[in-house]
Amino acid sequence: MDKTTCGFIGTGRMATALARGFVEAGLLTPAQMLGSDSYPSAADQFKATTGAQIATSNGALVNAAQIIFLAVKPQHMASVLAEIKPHIGNRHLVISVAAGVPLRVLSAGLGSEPRLVRVMSNTPCLVGQGASAYCLGPNATKDDAALVAKLLESVGRAYQLDEGLLDVVTGLSGSGPAYAMLMIEALADGGVRCGLPRAVAQGLAAQTLLGAAQMVLATGEHPGALKDQVASPGGTTIAGLAVLEQRGIRSALIEAVTAATNRSKELGQAAANKS
Repeated sequence: MDKTTCGFIGTGRMATALARGFVEAGLLTPAQMLGSDSYPSAADQFKATTGAQIATSNGALVNAAQIIFLAVKPQHMASVLAEIKPHIGNRHLVISVAAGVPLRVLSAGLGSEPRLVRVMSNTPCLVGQGASAYCLGPNATKDDAALVAKLLESVGRAYQLDEGLLDVVTGLSGSGPAYAMLMIEALADGGVRCGLPRAVAQGLAAQTLLGAAQMVLATGEHPGALKDQVASPGGTTIAGLAVLEQRGIRSALIEAVTAATNRSKELGQAAANKS
């Protein structure tokens, strides 16, 4: 990707996580990246964090870049598409990371020329541990798919899926880091309640979730089987698990994913109605 320029329209947390991740992985240099944002403070923070330059406008960014990441809020997508459409051509690969915005909305806003890819990723891309899924638009090529996979896999794991499943990805891994942070916070609070220093409790809680996740990925075993390996008869773990089951943590997490999925669908429909 030596001669490729990548532009980010919208420079919030997701754009920053991806851009910094690409640099950390050695795929792009700061000189190969541009950003633009309607909020100058966000653009300044993006520049400070990633080293990228800030374009004078969205149109100028599109003219200078070959890969365009659309990282704006869903409710702002229609106006951004209208602004950049005159500058978009078939030389562009346009990658949307906006939650819930379907490919048909992007196609309606940009016309038939650009190659489109829709991505759902998450903020752990910032530390090379992202969980992403993507689907291809009608003009996207096998080379485009390979490039998107290379970019996303440089900052974590990536799965190519049918577009109909991306709202579920939004509800699971897109929103999932917040669920995990809540669990880390709660586990740490439990440790503090029982006498641990706050820093120690937080470190133990975070490392515990990290280690458990790595065990699932490394072994390929069902998490229930791994759970049973920890829960010895009459021991401490099964006592704790019984409380979690009584309090409904399993159903609460299932319902959280379902609620976030449904909200993603609502955002997509609202974006479609505006297009």
